[in-house]
Amino acid sequence: MVVFYFLTPLKMNAKITHHNNDGCVIEIKIPYGKTMLESEELILKSLNEAGSLATGEALKQFDTDGSPIDIAGQKWTTKGKIFKTYETPYGKSRIERHVYQSSKGGRGHCPLDKKARIIKTATPRCAKILSSKYAEFGSRRVETDLKNNHGLSLPIAYIQNISDIVGSIASIKEDYWDYELPKIDQEISTITFGLDGTCVLMSGDGYRQAMVGTIGFYDKEGVRHHTIYTAASPEYGKKTFLQKLEHEIERVKKEYPTVNYIGIADGAKDNWSFLEHHTKEHILDFYHASEYVGDAGKIMFKNSYEKQNEWMQENCHNLKHEEKYAEDLLQKVRNFEQQQGEELSLDNKDRIQSIITYFTNNLPRMQYAGYTKNNIPIGSGITEAACKVIVKQRLGSSGMRWKDKGASVVLLLRCLSYSSGRWEQFWNKIDKFGFSLAS
Repeated sequence: MVVFYFLTPLKMNAKITHHNNDGCVIEIKIPYGKTMLESEELILKSLNEAGSLATGEALKQFDTDGSPIDIAGQKWTTKGKIFKTYETPYGKSRIERHVYQSSKGGRGHCPLDKKARIIKTATPRCAKILSSKYAEFGSRRVETDLKNNHGLSLPIAYIQNISDIVGSIASIKEDYWDYELPKIDQEISTITFGLDGTCVLMSGDGYRQAMVGTIGFYDKEGVRHHTIYTAASPEYGKKTFLQKLEHEIERVKKEYPTVNYIGIADGAKDNWSFLEHHTKEHILDFYHASEYVGDAGKIMFKNSYEKQNEWMQENCHNLKHEEKYAEDLLQKVRNFEQQQGEELSLDNKDRIQSIITYFTNNLPRMQYAGYTKNNIPIGSGITEAACKVIVKQRLGSSGMRWKDKGASVVLLLRCLSYSSGRWEQFWNKIDKFGFSLAS
């Protein structure tokens, strides 16, 4: 219960008028400002003050009464109540709580911090807010956002530290905490697996490839209802990333044992060596195939943009809708190469041969007509988009250089945030089970 008093501009304050085990009553004095905006800022400041008080009272519910406690068969006794300042979504809250120590001495233990799921000195919701914002923006931008929009002042180093700890918790629990898939009203008939990479500037190591994986859930009409994202910072051999994606694939297959699984990717050999272990049907991304069709047209009709365009339109349409047209297209390009012979420049010979090799290697993956007819996706658009959204938008800003740990934290937080439902599930699990990093 909150009681508002509208007074002339005096010193603002909030005070607890009553509290018991069920909650507390706080009285707030809020002055008017000279303008509406100023009044709103004063209201926010007063409500934050009340929120800090209420949070302090809520925290006390998780403290002990000072009695000795047993930890792993060892007796711990309180050193007495010691003050600690906690960061909350409303500002700082300073309270006294019991700190325990064993008879052997050493590091103290605070039951309140463990029971209340305190992360360093941040309350759970405060840590949730900071890490959510940090997943979207750089720490300097988060600092500005908190100050401008929430009336909070937190150092950049603190924002980064809390976000790093949250990311570490997510990483440690990744193999143990299963996330439930959303309840989808429509029947899922096709699930696609895709992976791709995009470059990130790493500190002291130049541009390296960060990997992104997607799992898309489609109904029989071809409508995508859910996407799971996974990513990893640049690494030689991609071992960590592939393990992450494989773990997600195994979980999904347990939930959907009978659906049609399809691998969709560009022509990179490494992508297919992975996808072929997990899917029986494989589709070369139609956009990448179309680029090669267009390249062939530019060589065949180098003096006519109109004919290049006609070639592109006709052959891409046929490739998409006519059965086994990929074989016909490949033969057209081969015929052109044979007919032109020595008339082709050395550069164009190499380009045509590259197109022929690309089509030859991917021919079984270019049978688009049947998939199109059955509303099965033929493009890796969600994976291409994930490279931009999950990686580039956050890690690719001007002047950014990343160390492996920092990039890993951000990518993990973004994957949790962008995979619908997972962010809330992650925090619900922290709330329920706790974590090993409580201080």
